Amino acid sequence: MTTDIRMMTTNTPNPFMQNQARANDRIALPIPPAPHIGIAPEDKPDTRFEMEIYARFMRHLRDVPNSRMDIKILAAIGFTADMMDVGDAMVAKTLVDMGLRAPRRAFPHSFLEFSDRTQQRSAWDHTSSTPDSIIELQTHWNNIGEDRFASASRTDFATVNEFFPT
Repeated sequence: MTTDIRMMTTNTPNPFMQNQARANDRIALPIPPAPHIGIAPEDKPDTRFEMEIYARFMRHLRDVPNSRMDIKILAAIGFTADMMDVGDAMVAKTLVDMGLRAPRRAFPHSFLEFSDRTQQRSAWDHTSSTPDSIIELQTHWNNIGEDRFASASRTDFATVNEFFPT
């Protein structure tokens, strides 16, 4: 008696595996800065800062005790910024330049403000020099279904404290 293996399997996809695939598509980790081969030593850009950020970020990313990758990324960015005594936004921008793509909640608030203001400014300022990595990150956010109006909903309004004599 022969059994056809195709009859034993179903074409119905496993919903858990679909969710895992979607989660993996939502995040792309950065790659280290490439060595500049064939460039004269005096023309080579100094990548020590970027390499240090990359190494500390990736090292700490493994040690964060959390199962959610976006939380791990946020914690690793904060740790790297604290260890190097630079701003969270600077670390996040450097990692985005190296290819980090993740949902909005994986980035510090200061970087999100920078990204949102850059996006708003580029809508009316045609001479703005929006970095390509920020445009690609915003395209990634649109592709994974992030809120397109997140920057507008987070607007802070100044309030006036009035003095009322009693």
